[in-house]
Amino acid sequence: MTVIGEIIKRAIEFGDKLNSDQSPKDAQLEVLESLLDKAKDTSFGLYYGFQQILDEDEDIDKAFAKKVPYHDYDAMYNKWWCKLMDRHENITWPGLNEYFAVSSGTTSASKHIPVTDDMLDSIRKTGVKQIMTLSKYDLPGDFFEKQIMMLGSSTDLKENNGFLEGEISGISASRIPFWFKNFYKPGEEIASIEDWDKRVEAIAKKAKEWDIGSISGIPSWIELMMKKVIEYHKVDNIHDIWPNLAVYTPGGVAFEPHRKSFEKLLAHPLIYIDTYLASEGFLAFQSRPDSSSMTLVLDNGIYFEFVPFKPENMTESGAVHPDAPSLAIDQVEEGVDYILVISTVSGAWRYMIGDTIQFTDKEKCEIIITGRTKFFLNVVGSQLSVHQMDQAIEQIQEQFSIAIPEFTVAAVKKDGEYIHRWYLGVDGDSSDENVVAEELDKILQENNKNYKVARSKSLKGVETRIIPVDLFNDFNEVKKKKGGQVKFAKVMKEEAFEEWESFVKEKNPPLSPTNEV
Repeated sequence: MTVIGEIIKRAIEFGDKLNSDQSPKDAQLEVLESLLDKAKDTSFGLYYGFQQILDEDEDIDKAFAKKVPYHDYDAMYNKWWCKLMDRHENITWPGLNEYFAVSSGTTSASKHIPVTDDMLDSIRKTGVKQIMTLSKYDLPGDFFEKQIMMLGSSTDLKENNGFLEGEISGISASRIPFWFKNFYKPGEEIASIEDWDKRVEAIAKKAKEWDIGSISGIPSWIELMMKKVIEYHKVDNIHDIWPNLAVYTPGGVAFEPHRKSFEKLLAHPLIYIDTYLASEGFLAFQSRPDSSSMTLVLDNGIYFEFVPFKPENMTESGAVHPDAPSLAIDQVEEGVDYILVISTVSGAWRYMIGDTIQFTDKEKCEIIITGRTKFFLNVVGSQLSVHQMDQAIEQIQEQFSIAIPEFTVAAVKKDGEYIHRWYLGVDGDSSDENVVAEELDKILQENNKNYKVARSKSLKGVETRIIPVDLFNDFNEVKKKKGGQVKFAKVMKEEAFEEWESFVKEKNPPLSPTNEV
C-alpha cells in the first residue's frame, strides 16, 4: 500500500467525520433564506417580493410557496432566462452567467439552462462530499492514487452571443481545478474532441498508458467505450487493460437494466456508486455501501419541494398544476412518488426539473429516481412509472437469461384498441417474443394494481419486439444525440414512436406479426 494513497484515504475518513449534524429541515430553511437574500434585488426577486417574503411573520417556506408560482422550463425561459440570452444582468440571479447548459432534449427540443459560478461552486462542493463518503467503502489505500475516467460530453464549448454552451458534464470538466488534472482522464485534449466516435477511438489508443481506478458516465456510452477499448487491444475484458478499475459511477439513469451486459465486459464486478447530476445542479449521491438509494444534498445551494405525483396535480400539458400543494423535506412519506421542484443558485425558482422520485429512507433523506413526468405511461390508466418498468425488465433479464440494456414503450392503437408495444434491445442471444410479452404483462399486473385494472378494461394487449441493442444507439446517432449525457426515451409519444418504428423497420426487417398477448 502506497504512503500517499494511505494519507489521502485517512484524510477522507477524517473529513467524512466532520459532516454537519444539522437537521434536514433546518438545512433547507437556511438554504432558502440564503437564496432569497442573494436574489432579492434581481428582476425576479423584485417582481415576487423576496424581501417581503424574508420579512414575513409566517414561516419563510410557506410564504415562498404562496407568493412564487411553479415554473416549468418554458415558463422560466420565455419570461426570464431569454433576457439573459440578450445579455441583460441580474434577471433571476445576481450578475450575468458565463455558461448555458444545453440539455440533450429527450422530451423536447434542447433546453438552455443558465449555469452560474455559484452553481459550479456548488457542484464542486458536492463532488467533494461524495469523495468523502468513499471512506465507507472497502477500498485499498492505493486506489486513491489511481486515475478517474470521466466520459461526459465534449469540453469544447460553443460560443453563442458571448456565452459558452455545452452539456453540464462538459462545462464541469472544462472547469476542473489544476490539482485534479493529473487524476482526470481522458485529459483535456481528448475530452475536447466533439465527435463522440473519434473521442472514443482516441481513448482506446491511449488506454494502456493510464491506470484507471474509477469511471463515471451514462451506462450505455460507457459500455460502448469499454467495448472499443477491448476490441482495439484484442483483450478479453476491460480489466486486462485497467486491472485496478474498482468503482463505477453511472449517474442519470437506472443502472440495473444495464448490469448484465455491463458486467460481461469485466473480469470481476465493480463497486457501483450512483449520482444525480442534472443540468440544473448536483442533487444527490449514494452515500453508503449498504444502500443503492441516493442522499439528497440539502445544504448546498438547492432548495427542494415535493409535489405528490397525482393526476389532479398535473396540467394537461404535463406541468405542475398551479394549485398543487408542495411538501417540504420534513413532510414527505416513504414509498410515494413526488414531482421534484427545485430553487437554485443558478436562478431556477420553484422549477419542475421533470423527474419523479421516491423516498426510501425519510430519516436519511435517501431517494430513488422513479421516472420522468413525461415518461409516465398512463394513456389508458395503467400508471406505469419508469422505475416499475426498469424493475420488470430486470426480472425478464433474470428469467430469460438475456441482457436488455435498453428499451422503449408506447401506447398505440391497433384495430381501434390501445395496446402497449415494447421494443427490447438485447445484447447477444434473443428469446421468443410471445413468451416474453406474456411474462412482462404478468409481472406488471402483479406489481401495479392500476395496470392490472387497465388490462381488464381499456388496455387490450401487450406486444414485444426484440431487436439488437445497437439500433438504439444508431437511432440516437441519426438524431445527432450520441454520447455525453444522452439518454434514450423510455416512453415515447405517438409521433416520436412512429419515427422510431420506421427507423427500426428500415434497419431490422421484418418485424414479427405474432407477438401480442
